[in-house]
Amino acid sequence: MANTKLYDDLAAHLDQGIVGSPKSPALMGILEVLFPPEEARIAAKLPLVDTTLSALQELFSEDGDGLEAVLDSMVERGTVFSLRQTSDERKFRLLPSVVGWAETPFWAGKENDQTRALSPLWLKYREEAFGQELARGVPPVRVIPIAEELPDKTAVVPYEDLEPLVRQQSYHAAGHCPCRLMRKSTGDGCDHSLQNCLHFGEMAQFMVERGMAREITPDETMKILRESHEEGLVHNTDNVDAGGQIGTICNCCGCCCVFLDTKNKLGIQTFSASNYRAEMDQEMCVACSNCEDRCPMHAIEVDDTAVVDKTICIGCGVCIPSCTSGAAHLVQNADPKPPPSVEELFAARFIVAD
Repeated sequence: MANTKLYDDLAAHLDQGIVGSPKSPALMGILEVLFPPEEARIAAKLPLVDTTLSALQELFSEDGDGLEAVLDSMVERGTVFSLRQTSDERKFRLLPSVVGWAETPFWAGKENDQTRALSPLWLKYREEAFGQELARGVPPVRVIPIAEELPDKTAVVPYEDLEPLVRQQSYHAAGHCPCRLMRKSTGDGCDHSLQNCLHFGEMAQFMVERGMAREITPDETMKILRESHEEGLVHNTDNVDAGGQIGTICNCCGCCCVFLDTKNKLGIQTFSASNYRAEMDQEMCVACSNCEDRCPMHAIEVDDTAVVDKTICIGCGVCIPSCTSGAAHLVQNADPKPPPSVEELFAARFIVAD
């Protein structure tokens, strides 16, 4: 039987992240799969920010020279972040749930005993507590449409235009979609493509070093985004203005995605919509119903013509490529809002938590 206090302490520590891990029965099962007792003991006190090995050896003085080996095991397992190529001294940090150990077992796209154990637990955890965590304060991700579908590309502001953001990132990687793999493992998956979970910067480098993803070029990244858009997937990226830096772009389906599917099922705001909404030219619409079939939020109904429920539409634009008559288009909201600053995001999430 697992040490209950040990995993309670670990859960409480992990819940301090910007995306926390509120305690529930499913979470405790997840932690027992991912953290063997010795690693759980270390993780319960391991900082969530980069910390040098020498500082950690002081913090865990009782572990002596064996600490680095335990940390390396956790890096290999995907619960701790550390890059192989460091300047002077190795640094380690405990990964949060997202982006972190919710995804690391799945990014490589390989089904095994661990992923089979984790998949049903994660799906249960969404309903028990994690969905509410994503909706706490300001959601951690936001929808961003691909620029080709925007009505006036000359008026697109920087945080709404994916291509310049993508091209200025330092490192690009593509892993497999954890959400679709979880559903597939439980026998309830979809037919959407899998290797389009995009990451940038240090996390992308970590993923490639650990064999969880493949390095790709900016051109390959844009190709994946365009193909995902044509396929009917929604782009979700970091809901924060970090000076042009982005960490992740998910390409999400309404049936599997932790953000979209959870909102559909629980009705909670697990992501921020884009600054656009879909509209249908009623004179051009031929009622082909392609838009209704593709809409991930079930915001479109077709009778004589297609009608968009603007209270549900998230402005993703995936209805546009399949519109046979060209009736579908995006219009900008009357009061477009930029993503929050880093300080605003932290304040909103942690003030609500208190």
